[in-house]
Amino acid sequence: MQVLFEDDDIIAINKPNGMFVHRTALDPLATEFVIQIVRDMIGHWVYPVHRLDRKTSGVLILAKNQEIQSILNEYFRDREVDKVYYAIARGYTEDEGSIDYAIENDRGKVQEALTHYKTIERAEINISSGKFPTSRYSLVEVKPETGRQHQIRKHLSHIFHPIVGDRPHGCNKQNRFFLEHFNMGSMMLHAASISFEHPVSKEITKVDAPIFGEFERMINELGFQSFSSGKI
Repeated sequence: MQVLFEDDDIIAINKPNGMFVHRTALDPLATEFVIQIVRDMIGHWVYPVHRLDRKTSGVLILAKNQEIQSILNEYFRDREVDKVYYAIARGYTEDEGSIDYAIENDRGKVQEALTHYKTIERAEINISSGKFPTSRYSLVEVKPETGRQHQIRKHLSHIFHPIVGDRPHGCNKQNRFFLEHFNMGSMMLHAASISFEHPVSKEITKVDAPIFGEFERMINELGFQSFSSGKI
């Protein structure tokens, strides 16, 4: 578990894809959880302050006490945190855009949701995944203005550029293609950075999470050059 930032009040880690933040009824057979691993690693209780899907990798902020947890919870609730994600999406996305589309959570409540995005790079591979002889993909920087459940996943699917590896909001045909051709079943969504005012020092704290694992492998397999060239 890579530690990205740590002081007396906060620890930030680079969460692997496929790991729950804490114990959940969604998978009673799961045995590894971020909170447990970090607690054992630093010998100190930690408390989650925001959500990160099991399938999403990247920066996760944890508080070392409940007072800091409460303050950071308010930051996220009041949209006082800047979040940047990277996603690999099917097809060629527009250069930039905003998706203003209400989404429904798992309790049936419809909520306003706004996501901004811009295309970092586009790639085309000489393998057919459908009716065309080649397959096209986009590396996208995504900034959610609201923090709804599965917002980025639902919004990119809404504009017909679903995230590679996403289930159930993605494209089953594309997901099978990546499993068959690349032996890859992970979702290509990475929480790249979080910026917020530190609740104690009051300084702006920015935590960056480098890409790794399957996301890094797919960047290379699809021929994206932005990371290796230092453009981002």
